[in-house]
Amino acid sequence: MPNDLSDVRFLTVAEVADMMRVSKMTVYRMVHSGELPAIRFGRSFRVPETAVQSAIETPASQHGESASRA
Repeated sequence: MPNDLSDVRFLTVAEVADMMRVSKMTVYRMVHSGELPAIRFGRSFRVPETAVQSAIETPASQHGESASRA
């Protein structure tokens, strides 16, 4: 199965913030805007590691609002 969830590594918002070198609030904004996909577990979010890698590799000019604030 290509999309087997047992192969997906999920990260906490704090871990994502550390990886991206941004604040946790920035990660929450990205999740709520749909820019960064996440799964909600109770009151917390988990972000697939592949989504973080993809967001890091995407040029800032493709992030829309983020690029205008830079």
